[in-house]
Amino acid sequence: MASLYTQEGKNIFRTWVLMGVFLIIVILIGWGVSVYLGDNSILYVALGFALVSNVGAYWFSDKVAIASVGAKPADETQYKELHRLVENLAITAGLPKPRVYIIEDSAPNAFATGRDKNHAVIAVTTGLLSVMNRSELEGVIAHELSHVGNRDILVMTVAVVLVGFISVLANIFLRMSYLGGDRRDKNAGPLIAVAVILAMILAPIAAQLIQLAISRKREFLADADGALLTRYPEGLASALQKLGSYEAPMLRASTTTAHLFISNPFGAHPAGEWLANLFSTHPPIPDRVAALTEMNV
Repeated sequence: MASLYTQEGKNIFRTWVLMGVFLIIVILIGWGVSVYLGDNSILYVALGFALVSNVGAYWFSDKVAIASVGAKPADETQYKELHRLVENLAITAGLPKPRVYIIEDSAPNAFATGRDKNHAVIAVTTGLLSVMNRSELEGVIAHELSHVGNRDILVMTVAVVLVGFISVLANIFLRMSYLGGDRRDKNAGPLIAVAVILAMILAPIAAQLIQLAISRKREFLADADGALLTRYPEGLASALQKLGSYEAPMLRASTTTAHLFISNPFGAHPAGEWLANLFSTHPPIPDRVAALTEMNV
């Protein structure tokens, strides 16, 4: 029978494989266009732009995420129990207490953000506080603290930036290939030209699917680590079932920040809708609950 430790190891390995594929896509796009246009500097420009974009996202991702959902600092008097719960679990996890924020929204949900454990933020909706009992809320907070401890938020920030970068890069190079046809390297045959153009069209789609796959893997890993932290996987499993039964979207749901939340902010998709689940930032709730119930603590 699977344990929390084996599940964690598998998900870490799969996630880094997917991140490696991202880098390969960037390199291949830059290389392909440099060959097509006979200009090796294009590859270096592409990689340099990706590096600058990642550095910017590293420093400002938490501020952007908080502002985009309208989160406000949780008053320590009004939300005393929430602060106490976060602090106790952070101590157990060996982490500094994250800043705690509240989102005024009836949809139950929560997310974590921040570039590292010393700049972490945990935000919960008022809907989450109203429907969860203590053990369920503890499971949700433990899940989010696992994202902080595993540096998941930084990984997902890089993934988001790379998706946007690949889309912009592919669009720019596609226009260059049309408008700069006279600059094309004469040694590059027609098959190379077709392959490069096709790759630039398909690359953004592939990158988006990879980003979604990374997000889904990180949710399984955070579920496993969260259950390990509380030593009570039933609490998180029960919380996930409540989250999955709420189908209405959040008021300020956004594709930009959807992957940060513990459940899909656009509402749950039925487990049987394969195509919807493929393009979802989260794995189906029944699969997550099943993974938790099958593990030994």
